[in-house]
Amino acid sequence: MKIACLQFAPQVGDFDNNINRADDVLSKINPDDLDDLDLLVLPELAFTGYNFQSLQHIFPFFEETGSGITSLWAKTTALKHDCTVVVGYPEKVDVSAKWPTAPEYYNSALVVNGDGENVGNYRKSFLYYADEIWALEGPDGFFKGRVSGLGTVALGICTDLNPYKLEAPWDAFEFGFHVLKAHANLVILTMAWQTNEDASAFNFNPHEPDVETLVYWVQRLEPLIRADQEEEVIVVFCNRTGTENDVTYTGTSAVLGIKRGEVYVYGVLGRGESELLLVDTSQPPKSKLTAVEVEIEAEDQIFERPTLDTSIGTLSSNFHTRHTSHAPADIDEDECDICQCHFTTTSNLSLPPPHQPTSPRLPGSPPP
Repeated sequence: MKIACLQFAPQVGDFDNNINRADDVLSKINPDDLDDLDLLVLPELAFTGYNFQSLQHIFPFFEETGSGITSLWAKTTALKHDCTVVVGYPEKVDVSAKWPTAPEYYNSALVVNGDGENVGNYRKSFLYYADEIWALEGPDGFFKGRVSGLGTVALGICTDLNPYKLEAPWDAFEFGFHVLKAHANLVILTMAWQTNEDASAFNFNPHEPDVETLVYWVQRLEPLIRADQEEEVIVVFCNRTGTENDVTYTGTSAVLGIKRGEVYVYGVLGRGESELLLVDTSQPPKSKLTAVEVEIEAEDQIFERPTLDTSIGTLSSNFHTRHTSHAPADIDEDECDICQCHFTTTSNLSLPPPHQPTSPRLPGSPPP
């Protein structure tokens, strides 16, 4: 499966320029590289930006289900590249035919197939505090559906990964168990995941992924890993990057494969990169995470190794050279090249226990 994640830095309320920003990222890609593309994923609220302060603030940007400018962009792009497009948008639903009341508003994701048809519309179930000021919880639970060319898809939006309201037990794993029950072979998460770190410090090395965030995302899929399934499940995390006012986003969009209890990395972007992550899961993965503790096995690479100080929740780094290779049997060692970014080994890596958030600021809780 050929998958693309369009990671970029939209600005809140800057709709037209945000579309231009996304188009600019796509325009830098050789058209031949987009041949046979199966799936293109964009972030949560991709063209509106995310950090709205009120219902009035976001009101001008609502779109009726599958019929606004976001939908038109998705249909045009899907037809152009003959692929499925998933994109987040703020949805307005007219319910006046059922009862006399105001419209309903949702944080939603639209799925458009290669024929330009709307084949799915998912409404976010587990809201972040910034969603709660304008959006309702999706009434139908997490998305499950068959999409031609992709198979059975489980779709979520950002904090759907979290325990519900951060009040449910860690091991409820609501979204993770949903993926298992759906028997999905493809998991898509469109995101606007944030950090509470200072923007300048966090983005000092923009080409490096935020390992803490990636580990947290993977930990929240523990049921899928423990299921030890023979068939690989592809997981797509498409996050945004950049800042909006005092909010900084973690980037780190990634395509992973989970098979027989192992987590493989097909590709990952840095925390501050506005780029298209393009991977082909029919090719060998680039690296591997083991035991969900960020062990990346690759040959003759220089890494920056994060070490987590749990008392302050921040990362410190030093450089380390690894001269041995223990690539898994189904990875071609000649291609195990760490995905054109710095990743980490587990040597002396200290992580908090799984029930502790690995991101400095866990979406779902208000800022300090």
